[in-house]
Amino acid sequence: QVQLVESGGGLVQPGGSLRLSCAASGFTFSGYGMNWYRVVPGKEREWVAFISSGGGRTSYADSVKGRFTISRDNAKNTVYLQMNSLKPEDTAVYYCNAARSTNSPFPLFDDWGQGTHVTVSS
Repeated sequence: QVQLVESGGGLVQPGGSLRLSCAASGFTFSGYGMNWYRVVPGKEREWVAFISSGGGRTSYADSVKGRFTISRDNAKNTVYLQMNSLKPEDTAVYYCNAARSTNSPFPLFDDWGQGTHVTVSS
């Protein structure tokens, strides 16, 4: 079955950096675009970033553009999110999922990982 395991979150001061990882299994990882999402308690899930199956195309939410970078390693079935210049409003639980279709911000799988918590605070 599909497994998505996010890691790399933590507590960081404003302006700091974190690198999130998402290890995927149970599907042909290299055949799918991947998305990162985040959830703040009491708010709807927000799409953060997309990367195409080969890694050649990326797109970002306006709220993170210029600060976050999505990448992937198909040999390791892992997608990454490098987060720089973090702000308190980036505090959330971060999740990954496959993209429903090419360049789609919508998730493919109904099952989600446990997420990784990011807290940006001084």
